[in-house]
Amino acid sequence: MRLISICPSNTELLAYLGLCDQLVGLDDFSDWPSSVQHLPKLGPDLSIRMDELEALKPDLVLASLSVPGMEKNVDELIARGIPHLVLNPQSLENIAEDLLTVGHACNHTKTAELVVDEYHEFINDMKNRASTISYCPELYWEWWPKPIFTPGQINWLTEVSEIAGGRNVFRDVELASIQTDWDDVLRRNPDYIFLAWVGVAQAKVNTKVIEKRLGYDGLSDDQKKQLYIMEEELYCRPSPRLLEGAFKLANILHPEIYNDLLLPAWVKNVK
Repeated sequence: MRLISICPSNTELLAYLGLCDQLVGLDDFSDWPSSVQHLPKLGPDLSIRMDELEALKPDLVLASLSVPGMEKNVDELIARGIPHLVLNPQSLENIAEDLLTVGHACNHTKTAELVVDEYHEFINDMKNRASTISYCPELYWEWWPKPIFTPGQINWLTEVSEIAGGRNVFRDVELASIQTDWDDVLRRNPDYIFLAWVGVAQAKVNTKVIEKRLGYDGLSDDQKKQLYIMEEELYCRPSPRLLEGAFKLANILHPEIYNDLLLPAWVKNVK
């Protein structure tokens, strides 16, 4: 099949299914895996150049409503009669379901089932380890600094926090993404602060943005030491790479519990 992915999480999902050799085009933000970076880039995920996409004669285009504004591209795919599949993962289980859906659509069902079995096995192993932890630290995740956005209860990062032995301080808010302020963050008194700004490379995230906020000096020494810049691509995209993010997080929070945990082979082997 001739496949096109128009958002990073879908490209990563195809990589874990071993379908990169069938990709013929990508959106500009699909920066992983390295093996597909030579393919035609068709524009930012919210401004795909549809004439160029159509010229590649895809058998299937993968879109995702997890990217706000993707509806514009989906409407255009419908208008042009281009075969497509629209995903909308909001949880770790949704990602497993999407692996099976895409695997079936691409005649790759058996491989998808094997990948999903290992995916579930890894998550269950993490959950079992988390259940042995006596104190789960409170975690604040920052998705955007001005204005402040953070994930809420209906979000994969709340799940990732829990299986890694932590708790999202905004888990009580029944939203996927919350606009809040620094005073609210301070009232919730997180043990750890994790910065994973959407669309911003790790090297470009500056902790001084946090350190200059009113009230930062009132944090304890431990809280200041536990301010981390995290890889956006491991925490902000609903793809199987979230398992890598969970693995890294768990070994920050509770290395004594998770240090002998092994990532699934298919995670380590994708380049």
